[in-house]
Amino acid sequence: MTTATPPGTLYLLPTGLGDAPLAPVLPQGSRDIAHRLSHFIAENPKSARAFLIQIEYPRPLSTVNIAVLDKNTASSAIPALLAPLQQGLDIALVSEAGCPAVADPGALLVRAAHERGIRVVPLVGPSAILLALMASGLNGQRFAFHGYLPIDSAARARQLRALELRSRQDDATQIFIETPYRNNAMLQALLAECSPQTLVCVATDITQPTEQIITRGIADWRRNTPALHKRPSVFLLYCPKSAARTT
Repeated sequence: MTTATPPGTLYLLPTGLGDAPLAPVLPQGSRDIAHRLSHFIAENPKSARAFLIQIEYPRPLSTVNIAVLDKNTASSAIPALLAPLQQGLDIALVSEAGCPAVADPGALLVRAAHERGIRVVPLVGPSAILLALMASGLNGQRFAFHGYLPIDSAARARQLRALELRSRQDDATQIFIETPYRNNAMLQALLAECSPQTLVCVATDITQPTEQIITRGIADWRRNTPALHKRPSVFLLYCPKSAARTT
C-alpha cells in the first residue's frame, strides 16, 4: 500500500522596498527558510535572483527554479505553478517589492493553494502599506486600501472626492498608491479636490536612507509641497467628520 505524498508549503516571502540593506527589515528566520528552498515563484526572475544574492543564498543560482507569475499570467497557468507543491516540494512566492499577494498579482496563486489544501505560511518582512499607516498618525483602527486610482484626471478627481466622503462617513483612513512618475500629479489633485481640513500623509522612500513620512492638513500641504517625482510613495487620506466640503 502506497501513501500519497503530502503537499509542500507555500511560503510568502517579502523582499526589500528598495536598494537599502535588508538586515533591518527582513528577519533571519525568513532568510533561513528561503535558504533551504530550491523553488521560487516571482514576477521577474532577474530581480528574484538579485534578492537571493542579497540574502546570501547558499547554493549556486543556476540550480534554482524560478517560475514566473505576473499581471499577465493567465488563471489557466496557476495549476502548473502549484504542481511542485502538490508533489511535496516547498515553494516561496516572492514579490518585486514588499509583501507578496498585497497589491501584487500573487493573490490568485494563494487562493488556488487554499482550494487545494496546500498550507500557506506568510513570512515577516516589510509592507509599505502597513509601515505608512503606522507612521501616519491617522486612524489605524479602520482603513481601506484602494491600489491605484484612475489615470484620467477627471476620473481621479471624482475618486478622490468619493474617498474623502467615505473617510468622513466611515471614520476610516483611505490608502492608495501611484506610479512614481505620476506622484506629483496625484499630490496636486489631492490639493485641488480635498477640503483644507482633510489630513494627508505622504510616505516616500520607505525604509530607504531618503525616507520621508509627513502628515499635514491640505491647507498646509498647499503652502509646502515636496518633489515626489519617481520616488515610491504611499498616500493616506483621513477626513475628520468636522471637515467642511469646501476647497
